[in-house]
Amino acid sequence: MLTAVRHPGDTLPGDATPPGSAHRTPQPTPITTPATDSATNPRNEGERVQQPHDLPAPAHGARIPLPAPRRLPERHSVRGQVHGELRAALLAGELPPGSVHSAPALAARYGVSATPVREAMQLLAQEGAVEVLPNRGFRVVPHTPADLAQIAEVRMLVEIPVVLALARTLPAARWAQLHPLADAAEAAARAGDRAGYAEADRAFHRALLRHHGNARLLGVADDLHRRAQWPCPGPRPALTAHAAHHAELLTALAEGTDPEPLLRAHLAACP
Repeated sequence: MLTAVRHPGDTLPGDATPPGSAHRTPQPTPITTPATDSATNPRNEGERVQQPHDLPAPAHGARIPLPAPRRLPERHSVRGQVHGELRAALLAGELPPGSVHSAPALAARYGVSATPVREAMQLLAQEGAVEVLPNRGFRVVPHTPADLAQIAEVRMLVEIPVVLALARTLPAARWAQLHPLADAAEAAARAGDRAGYAEADRAFHRALLRHHGNARLLGVADDLHRRAQWPCPGPRPALTAHAAHHAELLTALAEGTDPEPLLRAHLAACP
């Protein structure tokens, strides 16, 4: 003979009906999981609060909120400042080609620890300015006129076709927006600030090429531009003469005249 198995909450014929439940139909208990219960029923008090590790993995490419950082990366800021100072010293000839410098000595010069100096010099090594000497430090790489001529040739292959294409499509008003950058470069040139002019020259070219809308091309062109600015023996164009090309180029583009000869002369050598 089979005997019915009763579970909690089951009722059988003949059972007494609890007061107030004569017309209540038993409802199935909802099935929930810890990862979704509090999200779907946030007012269900007494349940465990969701923790970050309870959250489901985000879909591929989905954005998730990030917690606030515990502290700002101050060391990286120091590295950036040291990188800028070292680059300016290289451009000014304070660290001449062929010279060797240790991280502790440079750190003492700038009043920082050796770690950000090593990190900054690693960045300069990627830019072709220095080379790493194991157990010795860093050596400033000498560049020859042939090196810079090769870089100039590649810059022409990258930048001239882009500027010619932009000259056929952009209105004159767009070129006028670049005059403040040309003026900033000219001011640095008149002041004899070689490092300041190097930054202003690169800023002008970035703004010029940014109209093309190709971020990868912009990165390649800027890297080549950095490499073209390293000191080299032999004659280099005067800062003021090189800076004057910017305004002349913008005038040619606004008036619809051929900018290629001027741009080619401008890229042929950096001061």
